[in-house]
Amino acid sequence: MKDTNDNNGEFPIARVHRSILQILDESEGIQGMKATGIVRRIDDLGRVVIPKEIRRTLRIREGDPLEIFVDRDGEVILKKYSPISELGDFAKEYAEALFDSLGQPVLICDRDVYIAVAGVSKKEYMNKSVSPLVEKAMEDRNSILHTEEGEVELVDGMTETLKSYTIGPIVANGDPIGAVIILSREKTLGEVEHKAVETAASFLARQMEQ
Repeated sequence: MKDTNDNNGEFPIARVHRSILQILDESEGIQGMKATGIVRRIDDLGRVVIPKEIRRTLRIREGDPLEIFVDRDGEVILKKYSPISELGDFAKEYAEALFDSLGQPVLICDRDVYIAVAGVSKKEYMNKSVSPLVEKAMEDRNSILHTEEGEVELVDGMTETLKSYTIGPIVANGDPIGAVIILSREKTLGEVEHKAVETAASFLARQMEQ
């Protein structure tokens, strides 16, 4: 993708800032913008700092990949890049296959939201933000099998009662990019389901590394 400069060879800084908000805050839509009055200058290496408040609100973490786009008006647009979202329909089909095989609801998420749901209401999970519990499992890069019934938060801000759940982080090239989750409201999950999420996570990671 080529760089777009203005007539003075400088990037339009205000437009860069507005575009970051325009694209990254998906709840506002592609046309939505939020004016903050914040202006940041680009340094001699072409870097611009995204304010901490914006990074926190939009859940941009250190090391997160961002795609760079330019439009006809000379705006530079930054968009959060989700490697696993490229799998698209494949992830949905894989979740459906796991559900058909195990008979338990299956969720697949990237670092931020759920991208595939099978065996449970999609309205409850699809495109909803993952909870700190799921984020920690991804960061720790370790699978979890929880067998005690209780209140659990898989979607950020939504508590539900589960009998059991298991989480397998998807780790590609050493970086966590998502997770596979099997949950149950009636049955205590065991090693079969635990191994299933680990296998699924490993398989999806390999697909991303190819």
